[in-house]
Amino acid sequence: MKKIGLVASLILMGNVLFAQSIKEGKQFLNRERYESAEAVFQKLLASDPNNIEAAYWLGQTYLDNDRAYIDTAAAKALYQKTLQANPNNALMMIGMGEINLMEGNKDAARNQFETAINNTKKRELPDILYAVGRANIEPNKGGDIMYGIQKLQQATERDKKNPEIYNEIGYGYWKLHDGANATINFQTALSLDPADAMASFFIGRIYETQGYGQEPIYMRYYQDAMREDPNYAPVYYWLYTYYYNRDVNKAAEYLNKYIAVADNDSKNCYAKAALLFVSKKYEQTITQADGCIDSAAGKSDPNLYGLKGYAYDKLGDSLKAKESFDKFFAVANPEKIGPNDYKTYGQILFKIPGQEAEAVSYINKAIDLDTLVANKIQYAKDVAQNLANQKKYAEAGQWYTRVLSLDSNYGKTDLFYAGYDDFLGGDYPASDSVFKIYQQKYPDDVYGWFLGAHAVEAMDTAETGKAKPLYEKVIEIGDSIQNKDSIKDKLIPAYRFMVAYYYNIKHQTDSAIVYNDKILGLDPTDATALKTKDALDTVVKQQKEAADKPSATKKK
Repeated sequence: MKKIGLVASLILMGNVLFAQSIKEGKQFLNRERYESAEAVFQKLLASDPNNIEAAYWLGQTYLDNDRAYIDTAAAKALYQKTLQANPNNALMMIGMGEINLMEGNKDAARNQFETAINNTKKRELPDILYAVGRANIEPNKGGDIMYGIQKLQQATERDKKNPEIYNEIGYGYWKLHDGANATINFQTALSLDPADAMASFFIGRIYETQGYGQEPIYMRYYQDAMREDPNYAPVYYWLYTYYYNRDVNKAAEYLNKYIAVADNDSKNCYAKAALLFVSKKYEQTITQADGCIDSAAGKSDPNLYGLKGYAYDKLGDSLKAKESFDKFFAVANPEKIGPNDYKTYGQILFKIPGQEAEAVSYINKAIDLDTLVANKIQYAKDVAQNLANQKKYAEAGQWYTRVLSLDSNYGKTDLFYAGYDDFLGGDYPASDSVFKIYQQKYPDDVYGWFLGAHAVEAMDTAETGKAKPLYEKVIEIGDSIQNKDSIKDKLIPAYRFMVAYYYNIKHQTDSAIVYNDKILGLDPTDATALKTKDALDTVVKQQKEAADKPSATKKK
């Protein structure tokens, strides 16, 4: 074995310690322990202000999407300062490119990325391509995710065994809602590092988007993530949110596990406040949230404002709920605003006069954003019900009809509300269209024919009797059952239509009498039918007298 000198060995030892420190900081960042990550990178910079890698990762810590408070200004100042001291440094160009993306300067950003790549030596290229990929995938807005994925794929051609690169590709596809490609890359990362908790966690997240039926699968991956890295905080926090509305005790269990491995920051404070909310302690929730906001010195978790909005809504204070949600939407990372946030805000706006149009726009955002069809359907039904409660039947009918387009398994109730609200709103053609579907799908159900007849009758302003075939179908169904009283409220109007049809349109008094007698057969006390009977009897008598007059004249 070749001996090395004391100086050389100290240099080697220093390099190892340096590498471990960067690795430690990145590990904290991966576990979403941002204060700990900052402390590591700041310590490295304090000992060596020209430590470019530490500066880069400190900036990434400031910009991380999952932290409670994204400090773009601090990252920008750091990257600008370091780039001024190192004008041609590729990492700092990429860092500033990411800032430019977030500020909407896409052309400048792309130029910085390409310049950084072109000025990099081949052996250092995988790290630079990885940084370009992160810069385009990680920000909450502005990034070209496919461009980032392409650069990361180029990185894998030179560094085939780096799980971090595959995780970033997986995360990019995750943000594009491409679960298949995301899973492939996360699984590749796991094959390279069987202890990669992040990969297991995100595979679980992908399966969870497929619905509750996949729970055994995604829970297995979440358990794998906890086994692979017991200090991986994101999985505990996610399970806390998963059980949040399902099982408050389990939510508390995972919250305590999260607190045990997380930094004591604003996000941690939010989680404690949220547990009060799920325990229905709404006033305490607001007090706790305000305390968290005050203690964070302007860097509080934006979710605290949303939490206050939910609490005020539960307390019935729509105006304060709206105020809190307005603040939440103003300061939150758009990628962290969920469909339930938009849906709840929309429902709050429905309670405030004059806000209906804006309420609908937010419900639409919830429908567009949610990946679960069952949720989309429920959001649409909630809007329809709100509009119907306000007697805005035409709009309600449109939303109930939207339910039909969202739910391939719609049933009688969905068709009834869609068609009936269209009818109440005066949109008779739409009502007719819906009830035609009802009639085709449930041909033996009297409701589809009866309500469809109403819609056709309303459209028949010339009173030509176009609804007759539908009312005949109502009568046919009624004749086929023994207990006619069960649909008496449908049969009597159908008989009454036939009375009017035969008397007014066909001028067949005998047929009109037959149907009027059917009404009295069901309800002998029906006042309208009794009056009609007297009137028809009078007409028959008059007709008979008129017919007898000519024969009497002939006898004379």
